[in-house]
Amino acid sequence: MQFCAPLKSNSKKVMLLGSGELGKEVVIEAQRLGLETIAVDKYENAPAHQVAHRSYVVNMQNKDAILEIIRKEKPDFILPEVEALSIDALFEAEKEGFNVIPNADAVSKTMNRKNIRTFAAEELGLKTGPYKFVTTQEGLLEAAKELGFPVVIKPVMSSSGHGQSVARSEADIPHSWEEAKEARGDASELIVEAFVDFDYEITLLTARNGNETVFCEPIGHEQRDGDYVFSWQPMQMSPKALENAQDIAKRITDGLGGQGLFGVELFVKGDTVYFSEVSPRPHDTGMVTLITQSQSEFAIHLRAVLGLPLGFTFYGDGASAAFKSEVDSYAPVVEVDESLFTDNSYVRVFGKPEAHKGRRLAVALVFDKVEKALEKSRELIKKVRDV
Repeated sequence: MQFCAPLKSNSKKVMLLGSGELGKEVVIEAQRLGLETIAVDKYENAPAHQVAHRSYVVNMQNKDAILEIIRKEKPDFILPEVEALSIDALFEAEKEGFNVIPNADAVSKTMNRKNIRTFAAEELGLKTGPYKFVTTQEGLLEAAKELGFPVVIKPVMSSSGHGQSVARSEADIPHSWEEAKEARGDASELIVEAFVDFDYEITLLTARNGNETVFCEPIGHEQRDGDYVFSWQPMQMSPKALENAQDIAKRITDGLGGQGLFGVELFVKGDTVYFSEVSPRPHDTGMVTLITQSQSEFAIHLRAVLGLPLGFTFYGDGASAAFKSEVDSYAPVVEVDESLFTDNSYVRVFGKPEAHKGRRLAVALVFDKVEKALEKSRELIKKVRDV
């Protein structure tokens, strides 16, 4: 494969639609391969803006505005990095010959929980928990009663757990209905899921390059309010459960098609594995791979996009802990205790230009046996704070 220099007439261009902390790492990996990078987001100085060759600020759900940038830049690869963007722009760009990663149809299916759940359960026949879709508060109550409390309630379109809640009784329904309206995306329809009795949940990072499919070691994670706070790798699971997880991950990614890395979320009960969700891009729980693998999920994503071999070395166990702001600030300052920088731990600060309560601003990474790494990450993240 030929590699070019950026900012030349023959440069290979990668455009990110969404420029958060995950996109920032993708841009860094792209630049290591001599790719020219363009980062697009809805606000100025997003993390990936700070490291890309060029950046744009635009309404991500405005079809014409997105297409104008695509036609101007003529990227070789378009990498959607957020759910809340104009899918119509992606379909039109693909129709005009642009390469959307993994493809516009896959992005369309995965950005909408209704589309991906019906595709996985009804078309591919993957095992999932019972679910229903509703559009009214009355319908929400009726679905919850039918499925049986507790139920998990999510907008069909949202990101980072926004709008997600658990209703444990009828009394929780009004709150869950109001919570769903806080989603970043489309809260006009909700998915109501029966509470799956699972032992643990995992993210199985799955990469396709057009010739092979590879899996990273399974990642365990802990969530609060639908958003990840701790992750560790590998998650210990039986050989049969891992085999079943890889089978589901391959079936869903084969079904979606295209090239790139996918974050497949699964529930595990004994050896039984249930499909939950899938993202056609690097996953926030996968930030742990920055310390556990020779090629992080971001590097593997770029390799898969380019059709390069996907081999990598798993260095060993590790854990990550997300730091979330406790304040609102237009000039956030993250104070990190020096004890976080050791021979087997460090911090990545994302450089987000604004903070609000609950916004992820940094991640602590620890390399050690899983139990020790997770314990240390829990201790270290307490030493990170807002100023």
